[in-house]
Amino acid sequence: MKHMSKEQVKTILDRVLTWPPERQEDAAKMLMLMESQDESVHRLTDEQVEEVRRRRSDPNARRLTLEEFRERLDRRLGE
Repeated sequence: MKHMSKEQVKTILDRVLTWPPERQEDAAKMLMLMESQDESVHRLTDEQVEEVRRRRSDPNARRLTLEEFRERLDRRLGE
């Protein structure tokens, strides 16, 4: 997807003002959520982003039980 020009964004935002009030509120909430995410100090590293993509690519990936996770963690920590 190419970057939108400011004029294209303005056109869309002007159209939002023609929507029913409930939909306008939904749009405003989405935009506020996006703004708050930009202010967050929490960021994924490139490696973490790649791991998320890898895990999402297999919808049937095996999940660990809490007990399996604890056992693996104990082994890693040498406990």
